[in-house]
Amino acid sequence: PSDLDDCDALVMPGGESTTMSKLLETSAVFDPLAKRITDGMPVFGTCAGMILLAAHVSDARPDQRSFGAIDLDVQRNAYGRQVDSFETDVGIEGFDRAFHAVFIRAPRVTRVGKGVEVLARHDNVPVLVRSTTVLAASFHPELSDDDRVHALFLGLVASATGSPARGAR
Repeated sequence: PSDLDDCDALVMPGGESTTMSKLLETSAVFDPLAKRITDGMPVFGTCAGMILLAAHVSDARPDQRSFGAIDLDVQRNAYGRQVDSFETDVGIEGFDRAFHAVFIRAPRVTRVGKGVEVLARHDNVPVLVRSTTVLAASFHPELSDDDRVHALFLGLVASATGSPARGAR
């Protein structure tokens, strides 16, 4: 947990959100991380990371916690099983061309709260959202050769911290 003091920002990756929640608890990182996020540390959640950041997860296990860092309701694995994974191009606000998005057992946003900006949709469902210091995607931008979504997050980090994120190019 003390390593969090050296973090300017954090990316919460895809994976299995229930397992990630349990590991955050058993390693005693959940509460210190929740405090850092509440205090304004920029965070970017992709897929399972989006689930962990959401205010409400409609089909979460009773012992699964989320940070409530962004006013969203999500449904886990809403796009189907692993075999239902897909790729598609999505238009992202502020981008001059479509972004190739990879959806793997992705969460579906079922409600967007006040103060949450929808940056991209697929079939009219939000898939990339932003709120103050939080960016969340239901897809996996790291599986694309296109780094514009990551650059968007680095811009959010720079705005929040007043300087570029360490390691940023």
